[in-house]
Amino acid sequence: MLNLVENHSLPRTAAFFDLDKTVIAKSSTLTFSKSFYQGGLINRRAALRTAYIQFVFLAGGADHDQMERMRKYLSSMCRGWNVQQVKEIVAETLHDLIDPIIYDEAASLIEQHHKAGRDVVIVSTSGAEVVEPIGDLLGADRVVATRMVVGEDGCFTGEVEYYAYGPTKAEAIKELAASEGYDLARCYAYSDSATDLPMLESVGHPHAVNPDRALRREAVARSWPILDFHRPVRLKQRLPALSVPPRPALVAAAAIGAAAATAGLVWYASRRRAAAV
Repeated sequence: MLNLVENHSLPRTAAFFDLDKTVIAKSSTLTFSKSFYQGGLINRRAALRTAYIQFVFLAGGADHDQMERMRKYLSSMCRGWNVQQVKEIVAETLHDLIDPIIYDEAASLIEQHHKAGRDVVIVSTSGAEVVEPIGDLLGADRVVATRMVVGEDGCFTGEVEYYAYGPTKAEAIKELAASEGYDLARCYAYSDSATDLPMLESVGHPHAVNPDRALRREAVARSWPILDFHRPVRLKQRLPALSVPPRPALVAAAAIGAAAATAGLVWYASRRRAAAV
């Protein structure tokens, strides 16, 4: 049961949300694959491979080995793309691609946590170019995401600096608790995947959202609440109901999700080429 009254004489608390299939209905990274293909960045074979990865992710979640393969694939895909251009285009394409897949239940839950006086933190394996704008629109107080190495030329090298996955998510939460004064025993966490067990175990109020089979087993065994989110809603339609204005994300990262973000860059580049003809 969500406590809507926060005792402000006690240490601060927060609610930690995984993003993909927890706050949004799909992978924030792979949602951009169609734009990759239409813009000419990837060929038909690569597009089909990306679509297959999305299918595996949606059908039952990806295990550790599959996530590792996905990481390597997407990291190599975004190598060489200019970071600033990526950020600019994500801002232009975010609403069309992400708005329709926000879970109404997740937006309502974020609103409830804010009303209770808790910080909201998005903790995602995807990258800042995608995650930060979503977090800002939802009113998240902080974002933790994967970081990729940026070269002196301002482009992604394809190497991963920090991978926000599994145990590293739990480590990030504990570091935030130490710096922000969160009482983790009174904090909340939400995820769909068994790979996030370390994150869920870090707080006193873990919740399984649309859980994969492994996480459902764990949730049942540990008597954790299991939530069913199934009503996607356009973010622009849902935002007026949020009582807390968007606040900038304070913990940033550049990401595997940068591969997703480059889809917008592909569209931008193709538009410029067309205009030049």
